[in-house]
Amino acid sequence: MDLSVVIVNYQTFELTKNTINSILDYDYPFSVEIFVVDNASSDDSLKRLRDYFGDKVKFIASKENNGFAAGNNQALRIADGKYQLLLNSDTIVWKDTLESIYGYMEKNADVGACGCRVLLENGELDKACKRSFPNVKNSFFRLFHIPTKSKDNDYNLTDLPDDEIYEIDCLTGAFMFMRKQALDEVGFLDETFFMYGEDIDLCYRIKKGGWKIVYYGESCITHLKGASSKKQKSKLIYEFYRAMYIYYKKHHAHESFFLINWVVYLGIAVLCCLKLFLNIFKKKS
Repeated sequence: MDLSVVIVNYQTFELTKNTINSILDYDYPFSVEIFVVDNASSDDSLKRLRDYFGDKVKFIASKENNGFAAGNNQALRIADGKYQLLLNSDTIVWKDTLESIYGYMEKNADVGACGCRVLLENGELDKACKRSFPNVKNSFFRLFHIPTKSKDNDYNLTDLPDDEIYEIDCLTGAFMFMRKQALDEVGFLDETFFMYGEDIDLCYRIKKGGWKIVYYGESCITHLKGASSKKQKSKLIYEFYRAMYIYYKKHHAHESFFLINWVVYLGIAVLCCLKLFLNIFKKKS
């Protein structure tokens, strides 16, 4: 098998169906298998997807929802493609995107993971598709919306062109086209993360393992992210800030004085509590 595509479904029949169809709509000069991992959906989305796609898709039904990382790992453990693509269930893959990135990976054996230009429904760039690794300094600038012209402090790499190809630190988990050899060496997603941060952690380990990570801005997908004005579930807010804590403790705490670490942990906790409090007053979409 050349390419294994992994999609996690959680009660999103229409979105997942459209994502899969955006792959099946085209022919490829390589073999493709699609895995859909259902994260213990409480609706009938898994049954409907099975009825709709039949044997065109390989389905895995989780007995419980242990998070995005755990869901993806179930498929990654049995997928045998030379390349493994993590793809969100709320994305639309554009024509030639998979073929272009597949060809690029074939020609660049030192690239462990490749992403593409990710556009939101309104046509704007999803800034998460090309990032620096988070650290205390760039996280401070980002969290408090402080503008900076320093590349070292620019978490979202806004100074780099959106439609070109170059090496970066971090991709988004919405589209991660990875070499199986790299995954075999560094391991799968860290299941300590529930649904945020696992993509950053994996990219960090891939780069630490000596592989390059590339942003391929000449190809696109559309990511149907929820609008920022929508009321968020408290658990999602909690998991977002919990992921910050896990990532920092795992990769950076050993490099810093313990008092600095506690200031960072306190800052994450305060921001989380503030966000949870403000979310109470947001109107439901």
